[in-house]
Amino acid sequence: MSFLDFGFLDVLDILLVAFLLYQLYRLIKDTVAINVLIGVAAIYLVWKLVQALQMELLSEILGQFIGVGVIALVIVFQQEIRRFLLVIGSTNFTRRKSLLRFWRVQDDDSSLVDYTGLVKACGHMTENFTGALIVIEGDSKLGFYASTGTALGAQVSSSLLESIFNKNSPLHDGAVIISGNKIIAAGCILPLTEKTNLPSRFGLRHRAALGISEKANALAIVVSEETGEISVVENGQFRHKVSLEELSSILQEER
Repeated sequence: MSFLDFGFLDVLDILLVAFLLYQLYRLIKDTVAINVLIGVAAIYLVWKLVQALQMELLSEILGQFIGVGVIALVIVFQQEIRRFLLVIGSTNFTRRKSLLRFWRVQDDDSSLVDYTGLVKACGHMTENFTGALIVIEGDSKLGFYASTGTALGAQVSSSLLESIFNKNSPLHDGAVIISGNKIIAAGCILPLTEKTNLPSRFGLRHRAALGISEKANALAIVVSEETGEISVVENGQFRHKVSLEELSSILQEER
């Protein structure tokens, strides 16, 4: 037997750990959580060092801290852990609609969603430099965020969306949440992202769009009031300067 018994399962083990660490880094990069993680890692390394130097008192103190470290990490990183589990639970192969589309099966005609009115409204708002934030519900239910706004339960239409985001409308500052073919609520308050490296031109709408995409499986559409540009946000990733044709394609492919 060789000194190191290194087989296929060991390689697989290393690759899986590397993948999990990479996903963890993606979730917490550019947030304050990365600084916390660096601090915890530094304390752990100091603990190992004082153990090696046989500094009994300091080693005991740090050992007690490390002993409850798992509970502390769960508390500190509860949002990041939630996002990590959400990423695992909302992958493409778990989406029922994707599976039905793969097998060319539909439940019934009522399950088909028509985004024509939404795309048309975005086009008009782009031309008029009307700011808007529209969130389309995915696998994650957005009832909690919908409850912060005004319940509508109305059919999606271009005229209704443009009326909601009109500068004189009392609901224009909040987000519209769409589920299926229905606008379930308007004027909703969304969580802001904790990322600190966003361009200065990004306002509250962009930060809220990124925030909701980090916490739920949802697609957010932002129309900039300053530039009229359309941005699409999903899984914490921005797509900038999206044309109406691209927007229509994204909505049909991803939902």
